[in-house]
Amino acid sequence: MRYYLGLDNGGTMTKAALYTKTGEEIGVAAVETAMFSVSPGFTERDMVEMKDANFEVIRKLLTKTKVDAKDIVGVACCGHGKGLYLWGKNNEPVRAGIISTDNRAWEYPENWKKDGTAKKVFQKTYQQILACQPVSLLAWLKDHEPEIMDDIKWVFECKDYVRFCLTGEPYAEITDYSGANLINLETRGYDEDLLKLFGLSEIRDCLPPIKTSTDICGYITEDVAKETGLISGTPVMGGMFDINACALAVDAAHEDRICMIAGTWSINEYIRKTPVVDGSVALNSIFTLPEYYLIEESSPTSAGNNEWFIKTMLPELKDIAEQEGKSIYDITNAWVKSIPVDEFCPIFLPFLMASNVHPNAKGSFIGMSNYHNRAHMVKGIYEGIAFSHRYHLDKLLASRTDPVSCIRLAGGVAHSDEWIQIFADVMGYPIEVVDIGETGTLGCAMNVAVALGDYDSYETAADNMINVREAVLPIDSNESIYKDRYAVYMKIIDALDPVWTDMQKLID
Repeated sequence: MRYYLGLDNGGTMTKAALYTKTGEEIGVAAVETAMFSVSPGFTERDMVEMKDANFEVIRKLLTKTKVDAKDIVGVACCGHGKGLYLWGKNNEPVRAGIISTDNRAWEYPENWKKDGTAKKVFQKTYQQILACQPVSLLAWLKDHEPEIMDDIKWVFECKDYVRFCLTGEPYAEITDYSGANLINLETRGYDEDLLKLFGLSEIRDCLPPIKTSTDICGYITEDVAKETGLISGTPVMGGMFDINACALAVDAAHEDRICMIAGTWSINEYIRKTPVVDGSVALNSIFTLPEYYLIEESSPTSAGNNEWFIKTMLPELKDIAEQEGKSIYDITNAWVKSIPVDEFCPIFLPFLMASNVHPNAKGSFIGMSNYHNRAHMVKGIYEGIAFSHRYHLDKLLASRTDPVSCIRLAGGVAHSDEWIQIFADVMGYPIEVVDIGETGTLGCAMNVAVALGDYDSYETAADNMINVREAVLPIDSNESIYKDRYAVYMKIIDALDPVWTDMQKLID
C-alpha cells in the first residue's frame, strides 16, 4: 500500500493526515499551536514550538494508524499565507514567528497608498498591500527592531519554514511567495525594483530559491526521521499555500466554481488564466496549476471569531460537552437551529483580529437588547461571518463575466449543517462540501500523488480522491430575509467608518 502524508499548519492548529490513492483518510492527528499576543494587534508563535508540533503530530499519526513508515511515499505541507518566519545566520530563528492575523504594520500599507508606492507595486504584483504580508512586517521590523535585520539568513512563509525543518533545504514555493507581494507576477521571479519600492533591497539574498508545488524540495533527514518515525530519504514536495490545497481538495479548480474557506481567515477565491488587473479584487497569485492565477478576496474575519467567543465567553461549554458526550459545536449548532430565521439576532462585525473594511475596525455586536441571550449572540456570529464572506464574494463577482455554478465550502463552517444553510441563504448560490475530514491535508496528499506521477494531473487526482456531498440550496424565504439583513450590515459598516481612527487613538 502507498500512503501520502499531508501536513497543515493553520493559525491555531497543526495537523497531519495519511491518505491512500483513492483518497481514503486513514487517520488524522492534531496539536494546538500556541498563539500569543505581546500587544494589541500583535499575534506571534514560537518557531521552535511550531517545529516540535509538526514532529509531534507525525509521531502521533504513525502511532495511531500503525502504518509502516516505509509505505509513506511522500510528504507535502501547506500552511497559512502571509505572516513572517525568519531564520537566522546562527541557524536558529531570528525572533518569534508572526502569524497572518497580525495587524501591527497597519500604517505601512496606508502610507504606501498615500505616497504612490502601492500603485507602482500593483503594476508588478497585481496585489493590494496587506498589513500581514511579509513586506509590511519586514518594513515594520526594520523600523522597530532594526538590530535583527543583519541576522536574517532566510525569509520564510509558514509552510516553507516547516519544509525546511523537515529537509534542511531552503526553498520558496511559488503559490505562497506570489501571494506575498514578493514576486513579480509577469516575470514570476523576484524583482529588485519591487524590493526597492518597499525599502527592502537588503533582504534580496535572504529570499530562498523559487520552486513549484510539485517539485521535490528535499528529503526527510536522518535527524528528523529519528524524531518523527519517518524514513530518512522520503521525498518532500514543494507543497502549497493552504488556500490552494483546500481549493484542490474540494475540487474548486474549475473556472465556474468559487471556493470559500471559512477558518481563521475568510478566503474567497476562483481561478482564471489571466490576472484581474483593474484593482477590483485584492489579490492575484499563481495557482498550483501554473497556467492559472488564483483570484482572491480575503481577510482574517471568519470562523476564528467564533473560536474566540466560545473559548473566552463560553468556557463552561467544554465541560458540558464532555459530560454530554458531545462536541462544543454540537451545542452551539443546536442553539443556532433553535432560533427562527426571521427572529432578529444582534448583527456581529467579525473584526476581532483585523478587518476587511477599515484597518482599525473592531469586533462589535450591534442591535442587542435585554431579550437576547447567548444563543442569539452565537447565531449573530454565524451570520456576521457569512456577511463578511458575502462582502468579499460581491467583489469577486464584479470581476467575472462568466456565471458561477456553485460555491465549494471548506473550513470549520463546512462541518455545521446549520452554518452551511446560512451560507447558502446569504450567498444565494448552491453550497457544496466534500465528504472528508481535513481538506488542507487532502490537498497535500493530492500534491504528493501528482508530483510522484501516481496521477497525471490534479484533475485526475480529484476524480479519484474526492467525494462531493449533495448541494445545499438557498431557501427563497431565507434568502430574502438575509438580503435585507446584509444591507443593514453594510450600512453599519459605512456608519462606523469615521469612528475607528478615533478609537485607535484611545488604544495607542
